[in-house]
Amino acid sequence: MNFFLETLKLIVLLIYYLLESLVFLVVPGRKKNVSGEIVLITGAGSGIGRLLAIKFASLGATVVLWDINQEGLNSTVRLARENGAGRVHSYICDCSKTQDVYRVADQVKKEVGDVSILINNAGIVIGKRFLDSPDSLLEKTIQVNTMAHFWTYKAFLPAMVAANHGHLVCIASCAGFLGISHISDYCASKFAALGFAESIDMEMRALRKTGIKTTIVCPYVINTGMFDGVKAKWPRVLPILDPEYVAERIISAVRQNQEMLFIPRIFYFLYFFRSFLPVKAAVLLLDYFGGMEIMSTFKGRPKKE
Repeated sequence: MNFFLETLKLIVLLIYYLLESLVFLVVPGRKKNVSGEIVLITGAGSGIGRLLAIKFASLGATVVLWDINQEGLNSTVRLARENGAGRVHSYICDCSKTQDVYRVADQVKKEVGDVSILINNAGIVIGKRFLDSPDSLLEKTIQVNTMAHFWTYKAFLPAMVAANHGHLVCIASCAGFLGISHISDYCASKFAALGFAESIDMEMRALRKTGIKTTIVCPYVINTGMFDGVKAKWPRVLPILDPEYVAERIISAVRQNQEMLFIPRIFYFLYFFRSFLPVKAAVLLLDYFGGMEIMSTFKGRPKKE
């Protein structure tokens, strides 16, 4: 009897959740108020991190900015204060170093308070073939793009669990579910970050901590300088993304408690097809969209930026 009831419950809820997602696709859900929330953003000295800081500050949130680049961090602080109503705090932090993350996290908790929205945005990319990539840079990629998520969660998640309130945001990548030539380390780090974020989300659900939300963001190449030189094969179909657009989509996803965000939307379909297509067919699709040679023109962000 339990089998019958649980199967019936499964079918009913599956239909409900599918219909709910279709409705929200057409009619966006109500956006939550982030005014007064303490939002910590790693990699806030440039790119998407900087834009998110400005936008969250404008919504009245207290923003805590981490970056290894003092000059970039100072610029973000200035822009956030000019455009925002919330408080702005900045800290130099090397997210590749465990003890540095814990040390600065303790400083934030003492000086600002418990972080309620954590955005793991810091990331690096080498852009070389695997056999041409120095071991030190391979390790650095994993430390910044993956392991830093472990340490920030360890630092800030306990307070969220205690309050049953918080939001964990993982800025992953479309390279987090699809292997791409020349960025094997980057893909591995984003696969890991995505899997980690999903697993922690499942842990929170198992603990019945319904007040702690998770948003995983998987964007295509963004025009921020990180992937400078990369060109789209079919820009009308799959363009290099505008940073402002991406930042707006991320803010909306967080405020609507959206669990998974692919940018652009075509990746929802590619992600679906990837799950059952034969490998040769998936490679053919990847080649059609320019994924096989996308890194051939890669230059990357200048070291001074």
